[in-house]
Amino acid sequence: MRIVIAGMGKLGTMVARTLVSEMHDVTVIDMDSAPLEKLEDLDVLPIKGNAVSIDTLEEADVKHADILISTMRSDECNMLCCIFAKQVGAKYTVARIREPEYLKSMSFVTQELQINYVANPERATAREISRMLRLPFATSGIETFAKGLVEMVEMRVVGDEPFVGKPIADVFKDRQSSSKVLFCGVRRGSESIIPKGDTVIQAGDSVFVTADYASLTTYLRNLGKNSKAARDVIIVGGSRTAYYLADTLNQSGVKTKLIEINQERALYLDEMLEDTTVICADGTDQQLLLSEGLRNTDAFITLTDRDEENLMAGLYATKVCKGRVIVKNSRTSYSGLLSEMGLDSIISPTQIACNIMLRAVRTRIAGEQSGVERIYKIMDGQAEAIEFLVPENADYIGIPLARLTVDADSLVAVIVRGTKVVVPFGSDTVEKGDHVVIMTKRTGLTNLNEVIKA
Repeated sequence: MRIVIAGMGKLGTMVARTLVSEMHDVTVIDMDSAPLEKLEDLDVLPIKGNAVSIDTLEEADVKHADILISTMRSDECNMLCCIFAKQVGAKYTVARIREPEYLKSMSFVTQELQINYVANPERATAREISRMLRLPFATSGIETFAKGLVEMVEMRVVGDEPFVGKPIADVFKDRQSSSKVLFCGVRRGSESIIPKGDTVIQAGDSVFVTADYASLTTYLRNLGKNSKAARDVIIVGGSRTAYYLADTLNQSGVKTKLIEINQERALYLDEMLEDTTVICADGTDQQLLLSEGLRNTDAFITLTDRDEENLMAGLYATKVCKGRVIVKNSRTSYSGLLSEMGLDSIISPTQIACNIMLRAVRTRIAGEQSGVERIYKIMDGQAEAIEFLVPENADYIGIPLARLTVDADSLVAVIVRGTKVVVPFGSDTVEKGDHVVIMTKRTGLTNLNEVIKA
């Protein structure tokens, strides 16, 4: 598939690298040479120029592009790029649009401006953080499937859990003992594992657990994991993500303080967020944080636009805060190192946005019949969790899973039938209209029949 990406910032670069790894024909556009030079190791066609210029779009051969993705810094530039690309001949356009002011106009943007898909990574990040605050035992973003019926969380294994040192097959021998949950992924240092029956969980592992919310909460509470939702939160940084998060928390009745160093931005946020206490100050000042109640807050979240400030404030908070510490970091390759330093809860808006755009691309690849509903890159991008909608007349329908061939690098994690969530055993079947969640180490999957075969 021919894909043009405009804007080679962190997001554009991540999307380009992922799409090239999935064997797409990728052209990249940026006004500066430096970001294009960083992609010299990739098999892409670099175009230096303004992606809002018709001449540049024609040089990139946008009229023959299957998809144009615009990830420039400016929302307005992204919208114009998509509009012009459509006029030139692009078949499908995706735009990153982040400003809260545009949120109310999304239907106009998508319908009247003919932008096919809009990604708002800051709002999606805020939603993930709010879910993490609701389930404090999760060490990373909580992924949701089947319209919220299924959740997947990453949990750090301390070593005193009853399943440590035992094969998974012995831990979950039947439906009763499994409590309707499934261990669907294991992170062990830099290694990512799709678990089988003989996989043994070790102390220090991070385990991905999936189930419906009630079963997940009950199971982890029985393990002694704290499940008390945060009611008092401190946010450092007045970014767009911070705005969306504070607004979400306010609607949930969570007491929220937001610290922003820029006076103009602080005044704006104070006006927009009536139920949030906005403080104009340096959020990395340790004495200020202590005076604002850092020691006793339920959660401390760093959301400035500088990763370094987020990490320094987060590391300090882990030493003095009794509650949850969540740090925004755009460099996903550092997550293992940060975990060793005590920062388990890392959130990456760049990775979240990349997931959103990959879902749009894969759905487009196979048309409306692809069945890709959700896609998440997890375990530092070494694995994916994908939700598929089962189409009519698939050859695996109605056949027990034990009699089907499942890809060796994949696992059927959950089947959702209507409102019923099924953690599958060998006797279970996949039926038309089911939502099936797959955990896999393969990339580029667009159809469930690439994983399950009769």
